[in-house]
Amino acid sequence: MKTLLPLTAALGLTAASAQAAPSNWTGARLAAATYVILDPVIEGNQNLVSAEQRASILAAMKRDSGGAIKRRYPRATITDNAAAPGAIQVRPVFVAPRSLVPWNKLGARLEFRVPEGQNVVLNESFGISVLLRYRAEFVNYMYDQLAQRLP
Repeated sequence: MKTLLPLTAALGLTAASAQAAPSNWTGARLAAATYVILDPVIEGNQNLVSAEQRASILAAMKRDSGGAIKRRYPRATITDNAAAPGAIQVRPVFVAPRSLVPWNKLGARLEFRVPEGQNVVLNESFGISVLLRYRAEFVNYMYDQLAQRLP
């Protein structure tokens, strides 16, 4: 399932009740923007992996989400400075299933907050088979898929 919705939709409201993406959410603006990648979050069953694996996944989420944005917008700047003026904040989120069985889905989200205060969320679900196909590159693949849908 692929969606591009404001944060209100990601919090459980229907698409009909959600607001449209901000008017300044344009390819031209995003291509030249500065992005701050916030600490990533894993939602769902975190017990599917060890603490060491979880730390590795979180580091990959931060690195690979910024890399996906940079590949989408080569002129964009990725910074660690949360106080960078005019920066768009990005929180990478991974949604783990209850168990790793073939019919469960994994989720990926990029939550964007523009300096004017609006929120936009890119969200997608992936089958377990995609995880098995990409293995160590799965996080990179997930965020590349999301970044390709940016304007």
